[in-house]
Amino acid sequence: MSAPNRNFLWAEVVVDELARSGLRAVCIAPGSRSTPLTVAFAEHPQIKVYRHLDERSAAFFALGLAMATETPVAMVCTSGSAVANFYPAVIEASAARIPLLILTGDRPPELRYSGANQTIDQPKIYGEYALWSVDVAMPEGDPAPMLVRSLRTMAARAFRVAGGAGQGAKGVVHLNFPFRKPLEPTLVPADNTVGFDVSNRDIGVAFTRFASAHLHPSVETVQMLSILIATHEQGIIVCGTRCPSGTFAQAVSSLGARIGYPVFAEPSSGVRYGTHVSHITIGGYETFLAVTTLPSPKVVIRFGDVPTSKWLNEYLEKAQPVAYVQVSTDGVWSDDLHQTTHFIHADPVLLCELVSESIPVRVESGWREQIAQLERSTWHSVNRALDELTFDAAYIRDLIAQLPAGTHLFTGNSLAVRHVDQFGQPRASALHLYANRGASGIDGNVSTALGIAVAHPDQPVVMLVGDITLYHDMNGLFALKDQHIGNVTVIVVNNDGGAIFERLPIQGYEPTFTDLFIMPHGLDFRHVAALYEMDYLHITDRGAFREAISQIAVGRKASLIEIQSNGHADEEVRREVVRLVKSQLLMMNEKTD
Repeated sequence: MSAPNRNFLWAEVVVDELARSGLRAVCIAPGSRSTPLTVAFAEHPQIKVYRHLDERSAAFFALGLAMATETPVAMVCTSGSAVANFYPAVIEASAARIPLLILTGDRPPELRYSGANQTIDQPKIYGEYALWSVDVAMPEGDPAPMLVRSLRTMAARAFRVAGGAGQGAKGVVHLNFPFRKPLEPTLVPADNTVGFDVSNRDIGVAFTRFASAHLHPSVETVQMLSILIATHEQGIIVCGTRCPSGTFAQAVSSLGARIGYPVFAEPSSGVRYGTHVSHITIGGYETFLAVTTLPSPKVVIRFGDVPTSKWLNEYLEKAQPVAYVQVSTDGVWSDDLHQTTHFIHADPVLLCELVSESIPVRVESGWREQIAQLERSTWHSVNRALDELTFDAAYIRDLIAQLPAGTHLFTGNSLAVRHVDQFGQPRASALHLYANRGASGIDGNVSTALGIAVAHPDQPVVMLVGDITLYHDMNGLFALKDQHIGNVTVIVVNNDGGAIFERLPIQGYEPTFTDLFIMPHGLDFRHVAALYEMDYLHITDRGAFREAISQIAVGRKASLIEIQSNGHADEEVRREVVRLVKSQLLMMNEKTD
């Protein structure tokens, strides 16, 4: 390996080792101090470079790409406040365990704490939100071979740690690179940077290779869980946010069907939509738990992170099960109710399969049929009501029902994700749903969705967001044009402010509520579509919306569909729908009695 100067030797060694380890994508925001890193990434044939004009959008784009590919994605920026603009995405990645590699350019040690321009305290700036932070050694003009080898092992370890190091938690790794000038690929004759091929490996093979094994559930763990299930008919499986991908949905659904435990499936769990869906897949809980009294389960088996649903969480909080079993893929605790009696750190697919093999089929279960009937009755009542009404959640019901199989749907936070949770009925055709439910912020949602889009260029991607969420990250739409993304449809529900607050007690305190919580803005998003050269459609009725959904396809120009709504009126209608469901469920119960 040869480089024009010491800075470029450092950058090229690290980038080369990251590529050997498996890195395939980097998001770069422009800046001077990070020049050696930028050039090294740009010249590496195995790594795709995604350009971004601002650091916050770059970071969330990387987060979306890493979320979709489940592998580390790198980010590069210059020194100073640029590093701080990565912070919101770092927080989300930490909370959601999404693998990100951050490489930041920095001033050398003599300029720190000196008042030098664009210089802040960067080492360990992300604190405990980073799994590992390294203030990289200053480049040397005549480095010892061991020092160069240390760069390779550091890069290999960084990729490994970000990716979860086997069965551990994925997350953020920060490598901070202090560089002295020259920052450009200028030849420095005094620097001995020729011939540093210290990999001792064939081209393309990582200097350090790591091996790991699946966390196989112990015999004792399988026996314990099997005995609990066999002893207690009255149990449920809860699949929260960010459940494992792959064959998990089929495995957990098969387990639920075998043991007679209904599967309460969060939309972003990956379990609510797909060919595995059956009568035990439960998605109407946010409605029926609000209006009925369901007996407490004796056993709760939890996969994934904490569910979004208010009413499901309240139901679990009030329950006093004999056993509350939390199954963790990566060993991270995720139980804000502190109900867990059994914590299992194991491969969830293997656990489901081994328990299924060790327990006989529960042919009859009055408990299972009670909940399945409640699910059917709820959706019958909800759909009857929504067929007659036009409000924001009715559009979202139509969206979930009609999206083409295989669509990737990113759901923004606030109202969007809650409407999908309550009105997105389980379906037996595939729908891949994503959401930033780690820290649950609305910042960076647009860029996250576009990162998902570039990971799936041959499949349709739909971004469902509210007006404030879109406003927060409008500049992220620049990636549509710059990255030539043509498989994205942005659906914005514009209720002219923060309508999520209509659900809180503060909504009764005027004028403070409207002025400082709703904060009407009067924005017309057709101008946003024009700025970023997107097709635009203003929706006023559900028929036109269904027609627009039927036209979603790959290869078309990116489009923005704006649904105009009234937040206060919509919330009143939603509550009326819940009241109608309650009355109809009561009537059904009386007939049954």
